[in-house]
Amino acid sequence: MTAQNAIPRTPLVLGAAGLAPFWILALALVTGLTAGYPQESVQFALVAYGAVILSFTGGIRWGVAVLAPEQDAARREYVISVVPSLLAWAVLLLPAGAQIGALAILTIAAGLLDYGMACRETAPEWFGRLRLILAGAAGAALVLVWIAG
Repeated sequence: MTAQNAIPRTPLVLGAAGLAPFWILALALVTGLTAGYPQESVQFALVAYGAVILSFTGGIRWGVAVLAPEQDAARREYVISVVPSLLAWAVLLLPAGAQIGALAILTIAAGLLDYGMACRETAPEWFGRLRLILAGAAGAALVLVWIAG
């Protein structure tokens, strides 16, 4: 990997820090060590955080579209950019038992779609790799809870 394709330190560190709530809450739910909070409250905190992060990923696409030299061609990215927020909101409306599984699937799918931006060269190659890593790690935490559920 060339230095040009390396994941910049700041997005890597901040992205990794953003994984902490996924894993802290997932491990608390799986082990039952919830610091006195009811399991339902900890699960809601995980779902709410996951929904916020899923919405954030849509904002990334909006930002990429804003910078596109040809705005007519960017229309697709603008449309796709609002989908994660709408789906994240819909996840909050699901029954508690379905929220984690839906969020896991959507989180992983968003990472794959973002990787596609790098493949189409509308985003840097490092961004695609970073999104795969972050979506995979967040998705793994959610899947762990989903399976343990």
